[in-house]
Amino acid sequence: MSTAAAHRVPHITVGHFYANHAETLGLRLEGASRGLNRKIREPTINRPGLALTGFYSYFAGKRIQVFGSAELSYLRSLNAATLKEKLKQLFSRNFPCLVIARNSPTPGSLLDMASEFETPVFRTHMITMKFINAATIALEFDFAPSTQEYGSMVDIQGIGTLIRGASGIGKSECVLSLIERGYSLVSDDITKIRSIEGRELVGMSADITRFHMEVRGIGVINISSIFGVGSVRSEKRLDFVLTLKDWEELQNVDRIGLDREFYEILGIKIPHVIIPVKKGRDLGRLVEVAALDQKLKSMGQNSAVEFNQRLLQMMSERRIR
Repeated sequence: MSTAAAHRVPHITVGHFYANHAETLGLRLEGASRGLNRKIREPTINRPGLALTGFYSYFAGKRIQVFGSAELSYLRSLNAATLKEKLKQLFSRNFPCLVIARNSPTPGSLLDMASEFETPVFRTHMITMKFINAATIALEFDFAPSTQEYGSMVDIQGIGTLIRGASGIGKSECVLSLIERGYSLVSDDITKIRSIEGRELVGMSADITRFHMEVRGIGVINISSIFGVGSVRSEKRLDFVLTLKDWEELQNVDRIGLDREFYEILGIKIPHVIIPVKKGRDLGRLVEVAALDQKLKSMGQNSAVEFNQRLLQMMSERRIR
């Protein structure tokens, strides 16, 4: 079981959200770049149409606010004095930021009020509901509980495999062997892991070490430069955990594989296998076979169970004779 402590994100800043998702969401900052240090405290979006009419008994002020066609049409129907008053009431709630959808023109009075309260305003070409859906997914990822595991992660034919083991056990050599076979590196030595909606885990590398490996005797190498861009991945779902352990440390080695083990990370159990390390064993090949066997199991085919059933059937037939 994992001993790493989980880190839950209580908030992110507007600047963080903009820097990480501006390209994906088509965001463009309108007016001065003020208030980017404001905090987004809830990973979802709010449309303040009801608030604009004056109902503030319930207002989701911890969320990003979005103006769509309905909100903008309502504002355009107001005279100048009423418009100013409505906007002042809204911006005085100190919400994180405002996004205007559909590339709609931004009213000058709105930008003036936003500047007065130092509230960032963005514009996006996306239609309102598509933006809300995409931004919610992005926020769920930003707010997801996270941790880190000491181990390297490789994508082996779609199976995200975390390779763990004591220092010097041979993890780097094993990963290099897998990369030479055409598989992709996700992270080396330390893997950052996020829980997505409590149903799956996604592994990735720290920004500073992404696409790099440290190999004893050689130093730090750039995997994408040496093996090509197809040899790396920025992130991958975690499907399988594999621990390399010195042969002499293991009391009993499972010879058939009937008993399945799991490794728990952030409350999610991942299939886990321990591979004994002994001089002369081809670790890369063993890890590859273990990952492919896990792929078969995920599709409902368990070789150990099938073998055991055949063995029991054979024993039963011999008794009958």
